[in-house]
Amino acid sequence: MATQSVRRNAGKGASPQRSAAARAAAKRVARAHPTEPSAPQPAAVPDAGAITPTTPDISADADADVDAQDTGRRRALLCAVLAVLVVLGLASSITLGSQYRDAERTRQARTAALAAARTAAPAILSYDYRRLHKDFAAARGHLTGPFVARYRKTTTTVVAPTAEKYKGVVKATVAAPPRGGTPAASVISESPDKVVVLLFMNQVTNSTQVSTPRLDLNRVRMTMVPADGTWKVSAVDAL
Repeated sequence: MATQSVRRNAGKGASPQRSAAARAAAKRVARAHPTEPSAPQPAAVPDAGAITPTTPDISADADADVDAQDTGRRRALLCAVLAVLVVLGLASSITLGSQYRDAERTRQARTAALAAARTAAPAILSYDYRRLHKDFAAARGHLTGPFVARYRKTTTTVVAPTAEKYKGVVKATVAAPPRGGTPAASVISESPDKVVVLLFMNQVTNSTQVSTPRLDLNRVRMTMVPADGTWKVSAVDAL
């Protein structure tokens, strides 16, 4: 208010000195009575549209759950595959083991049956009229099964009477190379329980029916089967 009075007085023609003094006085009054502070303005309210709501990151949790589920599925699938592989491996091992055992049994059967056939053939196909009973008994020791009865019947009703009548002597051997070597016998078929052997036989016959020994070259097929801890003849066929 004092400042306005001074200014009105100055406008009515006051001298420059008074005007300067008035201005100085006004400044002193202004400093002594500072302007009253303006009323506080209400705080600005931010625009609701500009506020970004804060929400929990649900997508990250969902992704984590999906990843965990995928990991669980992969582990389950891997375990299932490994289980199948283990089962297949065991099955293969069992199969291979069984095949190996069968192959080994067959190999052993082949070797044993072939050796038994080479021993049995000369005994079965040889006889001497002077000791028929002994020769036939020795031959039956190499036989097994129903073939024993058939051999007994044939030797009793056919071979023995003819041999005694003509004083027959037959010496049979498995053919071998002239300069020596493995006898001519080979395996036709084989299994752990049966082996069929083909043998080439030389039979030298002496009797009152021939003036000189007669040599017959024969082929004989013998079926060998395991019996009494060894291999014996279950059938003989002349070829």
